[in-house]
Amino acid sequence: MTSIINVNLPQQSYEIAIAPGILDQLGQYLADLNLGKKVLVVSNPTIFKHHGERAIASLKAAGFEVASYSLPPGERYKSLNSIQKLYDIALENRLERSSTMVALGGGVVGDMTGFAAATWLRGINVVQVPTTLLAMVDSSIGGKTGVNHPQGKNLIGAFHQPRLVLIDPEVLKTLPVREFRAGMAEVIKYGVIWDAELFSQMEASKNLNQLRYIKPELIDSILTRSCQAKADVVGKDEKEAGLRAILNYGHTIGHAVESLTNYRLITHGEGVAIGMVAAGQIAANLGLWQQEDTERQNALIQKAGLPTKLPDGVDIEAIIEALQLDKKVKAGKVRFILPTQIGVVTITDDVPSETIREVLRAM
Repeated sequence: MTSIINVNLPQQSYEIAIAPGILDQLGQYLADLNLGKKVLVVSNPTIFKHHGERAIASLKAAGFEVASYSLPPGERYKSLNSIQKLYDIALENRLERSSTMVALGGGVVGDMTGFAAATWLRGINVVQVPTTLLAMVDSSIGGKTGVNHPQGKNLIGAFHQPRLVLIDPEVLKTLPVREFRAGMAEVIKYGVIWDAELFSQMEASKNLNQLRYIKPELIDSILTRSCQAKADVVGKDEKEAGLRAILNYGHTIGHAVESLTNYRLITHGEGVAIGMVAAGQIAANLGLWQQEDTERQNALIQKAGLPTKLPDGVDIEAIIEALQLDKKVKAGKVRFILPTQIGVVTITDDVPSETIREVLRAM
């Protein structure tokens, strides 16, 4: 059975379609949207090897002219240089305004393809076909696209909503364990910021750190409830004017740690996990929520096989300094998303630097 979640936006609403085996229906879904005949599938070599042929076969069967390009894997290639290569391929294949870029991959592929689509010919169609848990529940939805600057993550980007998000849970079987765990960080985030029921479902599960140990019903719930949470938030605040900022829970310190380790030592999800541990403890120290809630959150993070301590050698003062480069800094103040109970958070820019230092020292 296919679950359909609607992302309702004033300019361009779209569907998130979730079903096992739905990758084989990609071409039909695009045909139903009446998109132009030229399609560029963007992936990376590993993902393309697993799923590229199926995606292309489905598109060709629906009458599309298909070209493909594989980006080098890894966050360090999420740069303007890589985008230039995508523009070259787009030009070579004469992509038009009605053409579509299909992002077949994880968050890096999705962000870069989305940014290339947003800026080629001042904006062409993009369809997101996420292949990692993290991309399925988070980065493929909501239209945030971008690349990294050497001094900070996603500093260059644009909002460009997809025409469709197509999620096939079966492709998770080819996902390395570490990448699956990275995605669980974003799922836990939704439990803390929005959906206490999802949090409780995960607490009741014996294991969260490997796909094969998690019941299919829970995977279904993880995907549908996480996507619904993201759709609800984005539908209320498309361009992060207010509410959407809560989706950055755990990301403020997480991004700083990622950046300081050159995007090589930890995954994005591991950074978010570390950031959630820090934010939870900051909230407890400021009296915003109970210490037992911090412990519940941290226990769930550990159950998912994610880190709760800072990586060795990361300088605390360097983290404090890196926070000032965060996109969410306003008038020199760092904006933090802090929990008040499981399922509810608040946005504040009134966190003393000494409180941040104190929490980071303990990690």
